[in-house]
Amino acid sequence: MQIKDIPAMWVLAVRRRLRIPDIAPATAELCPLIERQIEEAGMEAAGPWLFISRGLPGDASTAFDWEICRPVVRPQDYRGAVALGRLPPVTVASREHEGALSTLFSEGYAPLIREVEASGRALSGESREVYHAWNGPEAATNRVEIQFCLRR
Repeated sequence: MQIKDIPAMWVLAVRRRLRIPDIAPATAELCPLIERQIEEAGMEAAGPWLFISRGLPGDASTAFDWEICRPVVRPQDYRGAVALGRLPPVTVASREHEGALSTLFSEGYAPLIREVEASGRALSGESREVYHAWNGPEAATNRVEIQFCLRR
């Protein structure tokens, strides 16, 4: 587990209330939309894809608040169809997971939760997935950084 301070960042983002099985179809729909907005606005991406979950449940049937974000260099003037917003700075407990998506929770989330609990730190209820390398849901070469936002 690493403790990191993540600076504020500008993002193009779409929020949804969904269940864990709904993430893949939402991603397939929204990634191209956000990429198109970046291109049409002449913007520049400023980091990897970021998924933010608030109140992530421990099961696949409970809905939660989810947000797909692409960090961008803030443009002078933006009037696109996707919301431009600023994520505040946060302190996170972080762990990188390498492997298939099917092992993200058992080999990524679960060990990090145990480490955070053992450290005595308090979670804010917000978690993030930062997609440093994505090669498909079954690829062993995916690199996803899991971040749990900590209470200040």
